[in-house]
Amino acid sequence: MSLAVLGSPVLAQEAEVDCANAMTQMDMNICAGRDYRAADEDLNLAYQNAIAVAKEWDLGLSEDLRGAEDTLREAQRAWLPYRDKVCEATGFLVRGGSMEPMIVARCLETVTRRRTEDIRAVYEMN
Repeated sequence: MSLAVLGSPVLAQEAEVDCANAMTQMDMNICAGRDYRAADEDLNLAYQNAIAVAKEWDLGLSEDLRGAEDTLREAQRAWLPYRDKVCEATGFLVRGGSMEPMIVARCLETVTRRRTEDIRAVYEMN
């Protein structure tokens, strides 16, 4: 991230937003973005844990039966563009309006949290 971006008014304003009392559309957009970033961080942690579990599963299998780690990695790589396109399509509900960033970010948050739940349901049952 460049220093010019770090000093931008948008980032300065983002730091000041109280999401419990967001009143303007810009504040709501900022808060939705924060919520999505938090969901994405949760997903990344769940995914890293799942990769570790999948590696363990592979170690317990004969070489000809292995593939849990690779399959999970391929599934995640396929899921990412799906998530992005689903939420881009959802944004067309308010395309060009000031709500679009919020609608897209809320979609990204929701879909990402669902994916996190799905990963945890399989890889944290041990």
